Amino acid sequence: MAAARAAREAARRSRKLFDIFVAEVPWTVSSKELKEYFSQFGSVQRCQLPFDKDTGFHKRYCWIKFSTPEDVQNVFQKDSHILEGAKLILKEQSHRRQGQRINQSN
Repeated sequence: MAAARAAREAARRSRKLFDIFVAEVPWTVSSKELKEYFSQFGSVQRCQLPFDKDTGFHKRYCWIKFSTPEDVQNVFQKDSHILEGAKLILKEQSHRRQGQRINQSN
């Protein structure tokens, strides 16, 4: 059980390295197709499309890592992103320095 918890924590930390979170990815779209689509905006270093172990289908969201901040800004210059008839929902990931914490005092 500790190994599973450590794996989840490592995955959570690695997601902080990505630039964009993409939701509402159609079931029929692969990570290769996502990488090809987003490469029109700049150099895509990585696309992480997680799969559900039980169903074998992807979870309909992914993370995209670009080579430069300019590439990320190019993505957000476009009003909407549509793949196979579905509108994707994009959110820019906030990057914090390691060890930096959010002040949660009220």
